[in-house]
Amino acid sequence: MALEKEELKQAVLWESSSPSEGKKVRCKLCSHRCVIDDGKLGRCCVRKNIDGVLYSLTFDKVCSANPDPIEKKPLFHFQPGTQSFSIATMGCNFRCEFCQNWQISQAAIERGQINGEPIAPEQIIEGAVRSGCKSIAYTYTEPTVFMELCNDCGRLGKERGLANVFVSNGYMTREAIDFAGDWLDGINIDLKAFSNDYYKRLCGARLQPVLDTISYIAKETNIWLEITTLLIPGENDSEDELKKLADFIVSEAGPDVPWHISKFHPQYKYMNSLPTSIDSLERAYEAGQSAGLHYIYLGNVPGSKSESTLCYNCGRMLIERIGYRIAGNNIQDSKCPDCGTVIAGFEL
Repeated sequence: MALEKEELKQAVLWESSSPSEGKKVRCKLCSHRCVIDDGKLGRCCVRKNIDGVLYSLTFDKVCSANPDPIEKKPLFHFQPGTQSFSIATMGCNFRCEFCQNWQISQAAIERGQINGEPIAPEQIIEGAVRSGCKSIAYTYTEPTVFMELCNDCGRLGKERGLANVFVSNGYMTREAIDFAGDWLDGINIDLKAFSNDYYKRLCGARLQPVLDTISYIAKETNIWLEITTLLIPGENDSEDELKKLADFIVSEAGPDVPWHISKFHPQYKYMNSLPTSIDSLERAYEAGQSAGLHYIYLGNVPGSKSESTLCYNCGRMLIERIGYRIAGNNIQDSKCPDCGTVIAGFEL
């Protein structure tokens, strides 16, 4: 990490502390709002204060770049059946003990390791266009902490007709959401649980900022929103918690927000946990139905009928999915062809 300032990208969304605090800076990207001493790193371990100026250590160090089905994010009501050019850099502002991508999200934190190929934003956009993608997805790790790359790619992508989507833990500040508002079209937020204890104990974070992000995006922006919850046995799958979580989605984001309920497979520091049972997934599904959600999907369950989109009004099959593949899309002008019900989404 012994890099010169000239080699680094100055960070966005930060401010100098008061003169009495010397060269400290405050990062305003995420809700940790780190106050960082000169020569030190933020909690994400990829933003560094050098002589009173905050820099990104990962701006063009891309650790993953490849086309994916948009359904893999998962985003089911956003340009269905298209490919999304998916990129990531190392680092994360969470410490999830069950992280599915821990090799790249936690490496900078645990080993001070920031790997990646130097790929300029212009090259990323060209790669997306050449591969026939309709969007850029900032994913695999937390896009908030590589906002500088997201911003440059997002603006360039817009000029080429590409949409932009985040797959995020939802811990960004309101300032960060507004900063991305000109180019961010869609987001899937992990609402990991409905318990502050869970967030504190397993993620090193708090619940309320995530709830605030969901409410703000749903009510104050035009960003398409979907929500994912990974069910971990004995941690976040009680009937009471699932009811509260589903009720929150309906009351704050609305019944048309898709809720993806994902099956957990042991990962990282949670290798001794059991995979999520089908009974647990079905309880969550029923909680969503009881709350009034129109679109509920079960993830990581191959062959499940709950991965397709049905009209909530008449039951017509609208988008039939087999894994990440679209077998048929019957939506016409964003409506059910049988009953005319409007189906919420982005370029359906």
